[in-house]
Amino acid sequence: MIKVNVSCDPVNVLKPNINKIKNIIKIVFENENVSDSDLSIIFTNDELVSSLKNSFFRINELTDVIAFRLNDYSEENVEGEVYISVERVFHNAKKFNEKKTNEISRILIHGILHLLNYKDNTKKSKNLMTDKENYYLTKVDCECFNE
Repeated sequence: MIKVNVSCDPVNVLKPNINKIKNIIKIVFENENVSDSDLSIIFTNDELVSSLKNSFFRINELTDVIAFRLNDYSEENVEGEVYISVERVFHNAKKFNEKKTNEISRILIHGILHLLNYKDNTKKSKNLMTDKENYYLTKVDCECFNE
């Protein structure tokens, strides 16, 4: 069973369509052969995501998403947390002339792929993740929040 908890901190950072967010995750997991999960998706701000990145990775820079796998990658079920900085995603959407809903969906998919042990620390691995993101974006409804 795929269990997903969606929250916003602060609460007014975004008005997510929880069913559409869960559907995006379900589509990725089905295609990646994952049938059991317990996830928390947290839409938040630069301050929290940057603080987490600094605390856990000793990197002091802005980022749009950070993902934590809470159980071992060898386990079939996926337990994890994905923190998305809404303000960073919206900044990047404007920078790349992309719809906010598309960018939020891309970053959500990106975080989910990290939970599945996909990396983006080399050119080859980053290209693979981008290809996967682009593929999944063609399969999902990106209108996952209300402005």
